[in-house]
Amino acid sequence: MTVRKGVVVLTVAGLVGAAWTTTADAAPAKGQELQKSLDSLVRQEKFPAALAFVTDRGRTTSLVAGSSRIDRQVPVPRDGTVRAGSNTKTFTAVVVLQLVAEGKVELDAPIEKYLPGIVRGEGIDGTRITVRQLLQHTSGLPDYADYIGMENFEQQVQHRYIPNHELLAAALSHPARFAPGTKWEYSNTGYLLAGMVIEKVTGRPLHEQITERVIKKAGLKNTYWPLVGDQTIRGRHPQGYATGNATTRTVVDATELDPSWGGAAGQLISTPSDLGKVIRVLLDGKLLPAAQLAEMRKTVDASVFPGAKYGLGLMSNPLSCGGVYWGHGGDIPGFETRGGATEDGRSVGLAVTAVPGTFGDGAKASKAVMATVDTAFCK
Repeated sequence: MTVRKGVVVLTVAGLVGAAWTTTADAAPAKGQELQKSLDSLVRQEKFPAALAFVTDRGRTTSLVAGSSRIDRQVPVPRDGTVRAGSNTKTFTAVVVLQLVAEGKVELDAPIEKYLPGIVRGEGIDGTRITVRQLLQHTSGLPDYADYIGMENFEQQVQHRYIPNHELLAAALSHPARFAPGTKWEYSNTGYLLAGMVIEKVTGRPLHEQITERVIKKAGLKNTYWPLVGDQTIRGRHPQGYATGNATTRTVVDATELDPSWGGAAGQLISTPSDLGKVIRVLLDGKLLPAAQLAEMRKTVDASVFPGAKYGLGLMSNPLSCGGVYWGHGGDIPGFETRGGATEDGRSVGLAVTAVPGTFGDGAKASKAVMATVDTAFCK
C-alpha cells in the first residue's frame, strides 16, 4: 500500500486479509438476520463497510459492519452520512411534479417549451421529447456520464468541477439511443434537463428548490446539497472507495470529490435513515397531491433488477415476503445506497462504502446488496 497526495491507493488484492469488526444493537431475531447480512457484505463481498437503518411501524434499528477505513480499523458510525447518488433523482422528480400541480409545468409537454433550442443533436429533437420521458428514462438521450472520463476517475473526474453546459454538450454530441418513448434506458441526461427546467420555471437555483420543497418539507435532518466547490462530506461518515483507473484497477479514497457532475441526477448527501424516511413521507402523501403521486407511480419495466419497474424518479422492487417496496437507490464513486418504503409503514436505508465491483465480482456483490435490503424488509 502507498499513500499519494493524501489518497490511499492499493490493489484489490491488498484488501484481502484486512481485519473487520462488527457493531450491532442488542437486536431481536429480525435484527440478527440483518446483522448477518451486513457482515456477509463485508466478509464475502469485500465492501469496507455497510450501514443499515430500518423503521418498522415506529420501531427503529440501526446496524453497521466493517471498518470506516481500509488502511486501519476505524468504527463505522451508525447512520453515518454518505453520498446519495441517484437517490437525488427522486427529489428532482418531486419538485417537477410539485410544479405540475401548481400549473407551471406540463408532464406531456415537449422539453422545447421550457428549454427552447437547447436539446438538439443527431436524432435528438427537443420538440419530440416530453418532460415525462425525461423523468422516466424513455427519452432516448445519451447518458452524459458515459462521456466524461469515468474510466480514469481519479485523474479526470474526482476533483474537477464540470458545469451543466459541459455535461449536456457531452451527451448531445452523441446520437440518440432510440426514438423517444419507444424503449427504457437509464440516462442521467434526462435529470440534468429536468433540473434546468426547474430553474427556468422557478427562476431560482435547483439546490434551493430541492432544499425548500423536499428536504425541509420531509423533515430530513441530515440531507443536504453540497454547494459549488464543496468536496467534503459533513458529519460523522465512513470513507468511500472507488476504482481510480479502469486499466490499473487501483482503488482510491473517493470520500472527497467534486459532485458537480451529479447535479440534479446525483449530487445529494444523506444518511440511510433519511433515505428511507423521504420515501415514507412521499408515499404518505405529504410531498405531492394524490394526482401527481399517482403519476409518479405509473411504471414501465426497467432492466435494473429482476422485477424492477420505473415510474417518475421512483422504482418499485418485489419483495420475497410479498408486495413491493418503493424507492430509488444510487451509485456514485465511493458509495452505493439502496432501500425505500412499503405501503404498510416499513422503511429501509442501506449504504455500502464502494460501488459493487470495486473489490470483487460486481454482479454478485450487487445481488448481495439487494438481498440484504430484502432481508431488512422481510426477516
